[in-house]
Amino acid sequence: MKPALAFRQPHYPHSWQDLPNGDLIAKAIAQELEPWWPKFFGYHLIKIGALSAEINSDSCLIKHQFSCTSAKENGDIIADIDDLPLLEHSVDVCLLSHALEFSLDPHHVIREANRVLIPNGYLVITGFNPFSFVGLNKLIPYRRQRSPWNEHFFTPMRVKDWLNLMGFEVLADQRCLYSNLHGKAYQNKVSRRWSLFAKNYLTSLGSIYIIIAKKRVLPLTPIKPKWQIRPEFTPVKATTMRVGKK
Repeated sequence: MKPALAFRQPHYPHSWQDLPNGDLIAKAIAQELEPWWPKFFGYHLIKIGALSAEINSDSCLIKHQFSCTSAKENGDIIADIDDLPLLEHSVDVCLLSHALEFSLDPHHVIREANRVLIPNGYLVITGFNPFSFVGLNKLIPYRRQRSPWNEHFFTPMRVKDWLNLMGFEVLADQRCLYSNLHGKAYQNKVSRRWSLFAKNYLTSLGSIYIIIAKKRVLPLTPIKPKWQIRPEFTPVKATTMRVGKK
């Protein structure tokens, strides 16, 4: 298994338009998340990264929605996504859309999102699925040197392992877009028929994964010790038997 830490600075896209079929990906993610937004409640929703900031969440019941992006993008907060300027346990929902594959330390990005989430808060993560048709782009010589195919893609199983170690409960693991996402996708009848077939029978091969997880924090209940303090030792006075003189 390759280490999650990147050895070079990833090229983070400033917008979905910087990715092949980026608008199609953003639309598909928004469609998959549409049934979930009304289930989230609270006071604050943060979208981490420029791509997350462009995901439509109008149907979410949380009124205060803001984004955190780097200095090169337009966001409500300008900061590094792995060093959020927020208090611990201060937001109710975090959205990390395609942020892990463009991060130097993706595991730390999740830990930072975990830090700012309240107990029972929700974390939404999306990304490219390497075990899908989009992963085939890494095998083609003239594509694997280009962004985003030259970045490190993480399997949904690995991401869920990270979440489980941090105490999250994975509520959903969904897939969408059954294509290599190179060139014009879904422009003919054959592509659309293949997409419908794969969606029904090859669900795990979706090019985009969407993971929804809930932060679980077990309360610390003090347990009374069953042992008892030993009573103070008191020597027993025995009667001395002496033989009297005759």
